[in-house]
Amino acid sequence: MWYRALADAVVIIHFLFVVFVVLGGFLAWRWRRVAWVHLPAAVWGAALEFAGWICPLTPLENALRARAGLAGYSGGFIEHHMLAWLYPVGLTLPKQILLGALVLIVNLAVYIPLLHRSRHRDRDRC
Repeated sequence: MWYRALADAVVIIHFLFVVFVVLGGFLAWRWRRVAWVHLPAAVWGAALEFAGWICPLTPLENALRARAGLAGYSGGFIEHHMLAWLYPVGLTLPKQILLGALVLIVNLAVYIPLLHRSRHRDRDRC
């Protein structure tokens, strides 16, 4: 039971990390220091997709599920909804590259205006 709960917790953390990678830059509009955490996370997320690597959270989750005696992802809300989004069927390298490009585009759209605002604010102080 504990291993399944830990595996579910890893899925939730994984899901939140993916959301943070894609949309976390918007938090930097309000709290600029978030960018120091978000930018490396976004680079990591995009690199995973471009290179076709597997996130380290995935083997951790699978190991926990195996320890719980589970063979697959059938079951409750977490498995049915979140896992299908995190691990879509038919995920190929071209699709992963597209996802990586989406991460870059969204984050460029967030950070370019933020940098522009920051430069204007710094110029007005002088």
